[in-house]
Amino acid sequence: MSEMKLDKTRGAWLINFCLGFAGRAQLKKLRKAAKDCKKTQSATLRKILEYAKNTEWGKSHNFEEILSASTDEELYSLWKKNVPPAEYEDFRPFIERHKNGEENILFPGKPKMYATTSGTTNKPKWIAITDAYYSNVYSKMTKLWLYTFMMHRPKVFEGRAVSIVGKAIETEAPDGTLCGSVSGVTRRDCPEFISKLHSAPHCTFDIENYDARYYSIIRIALEQNVTLIITPNPSSILEMQKNIQQNFDRYVEDIEKGTLDKSLEIEPSIRMELESTLKPNPKRAEQLRQLKKNGVDLIPKNYWPNMTALTTWKCGNTKVYMNKFAGSFPDEMLYQEFSYFSSECRAGLVMNGKDDTVLFPHMHFFEFVEESEIESPNPKFLQTSELEVGKRYSIYVTTFAGLYRYRMNDLLEVTGMYNTIPTVQFIQKINGIISMTGEKLHETQLIDAVQKTQDALNRETKFYICFADVQNSVYHFYVEYENNELSQNELEEFAELLDKNLRVENCEYDAKRDSKRIGRIIPHLLKENSLQLFKEFSLDAGLGRDGQFKFNILMQNEKTHNLIKKVEKI
Repeated sequence: MSEMKLDKTRGAWLINFCLGFAGRAQLKKLRKAAKDCKKTQSATLRKILEYAKNTEWGKSHNFEEILSASTDEELYSLWKKNVPPAEYEDFRPFIERHKNGEENILFPGKPKMYATTSGTTNKPKWIAITDAYYSNVYSKMTKLWLYTFMMHRPKVFEGRAVSIVGKAIETEAPDGTLCGSVSGVTRRDCPEFISKLHSAPHCTFDIENYDARYYSIIRIALEQNVTLIITPNPSSILEMQKNIQQNFDRYVEDIEKGTLDKSLEIEPSIRMELESTLKPNPKRAEQLRQLKKNGVDLIPKNYWPNMTALTTWKCGNTKVYMNKFAGSFPDEMLYQEFSYFSSECRAGLVMNGKDDTVLFPHMHFFEFVEESEIESPNPKFLQTSELEVGKRYSIYVTTFAGLYRYRMNDLLEVTGMYNTIPTVQFIQKINGIISMTGEKLHETQLIDAVQKTQDALNRETKFYICFADVQNSVYHFYVEYENNELSQNELEEFAELLDKNLRVENCEYDAKRDSKRIGRIIPHLLKENSLQLFKEFSLDAGLGRDGQFKFNILMQNEKTHNLIKKVEKI
């Protein structure tokens, strides 16, 4: 299979030249910032304060006064004095005013767009993306991000890149400002020389039907010389591999004929655009048929033998997926962590080709609370330059997009240093949030969904607890009812409605269920007096002391999961 001949990307030399030029320029800025992280952070904070000082938020929080500080120490002291730490709900009323057309509330003018992500209530968080933030962070960082692959694998752009991104436009705010995926907008608006890297036309990601969209992405990519895969969720790699194995003959037939399966539910205008790019390719079809005929495993390293780099999340819960596709790619391929970032803040980039994200002190202002003080009513805040290797911290961010001392609710570990800049790895969400594959399900959302389910079915619960099964990407729901003599059908009915209610409560859970990255909830019936039994088993296992016993309703701890299994009604 290593002898399979696949064409190089036309104009690869130009892509390498342009990306090299743009990437090196941004790398130079990062290295300059890394010479003195403390000084860089103070300069960044001043820039953000100057940017937002005439907004309503800036005036009410005395940004002008803070800027009058004559030293970096005085600057940070005034900053902490005037601006309290915040959660998203503290910003929601101001975001709502922006959404309804008001300007200069949290940031100057109006945002370029919004991105949505799940929140602690059933209302999604609308994250403003300002022009300043987009141009300073996404545009510049994307060029450096792509350049990092070239640094470690110089031939990475001799083939195509398969990128799986969200829709650029999903909805709009009341004032008409568009809302969608930032990655989708970045993909749509990228320079022409970067656009040539992508295997599929941008319109592919606007296909409404998920199965049709996914089939189209893979059908186009399977014909090409793919050298790079970009997708945040490693579960997408497993899904792609399984999809190709299940639909292999369909793909080969489409490639041979230059068609796109007519049974797919694709909008006519998008189908027309996609089909105009397709031509019969019997040579590639025969290559693929020979794989199957020869009994070769239908895995990426065999149909994409030149795979050079793959980037997904690897830290936190996502580590379990790495073993599931071990051996599917060439041994020499670079498998790079996607970097630590979210809709709220693209905090930095992996620069070492491994798993450590270098924070970008010249683009955001960061603060941290040590793990031991997270629950303290008056925690000590640390600046980036004060972090220690090996310790874990809760991170707070201040950005050019109207988030000030915003708690990300993420636990990070400092893994090393990039000159004076700490490198970090994501460990987990904190405070009752589970995220197996990006859904960020809150305990409060589960509680609300259970309440709505039992009200609708008139089926009162006595005790319940839910565990995330990361290995199988599914939630197990254990429950004891007031009337515990239920049939299996009634138990399944409750789980089905609970699943629907969770999809309403959490937009990202809904999206992951649509994409099959998370399976349907698996219900389990518990014995009578299950809470007491669970408590006894837990105390015997040394998990707490009597009189202080407490637990979360939504959990991921496998040791505790094994204890609740002992209470299951067989």
